Amino acid sequence: MSGKIARVGLVASMLSVALSLYIYFIGNDEMLGIFVGLWAPTLILAAKEFDEILEGSPKE
Repeated sequence: MSGKIARVGLVASMLSVALSLYIYFIGNDEMLGIFVGLWAPTLILAAKEFDEILEGSPKE
């Protein structure tokens, strides 16, 4: 299962960026677009941490 959750987080973050661009430019809600875009790094980091926890590898 190594890396699967991290890949899901990467895909989710890419979708977050795409959705935020859509909301910002097409949906005409600039603040919501910015908010949705800010979730991208959070999703990547959370997925990476969950992946490490499930692998049982200690943090350095």
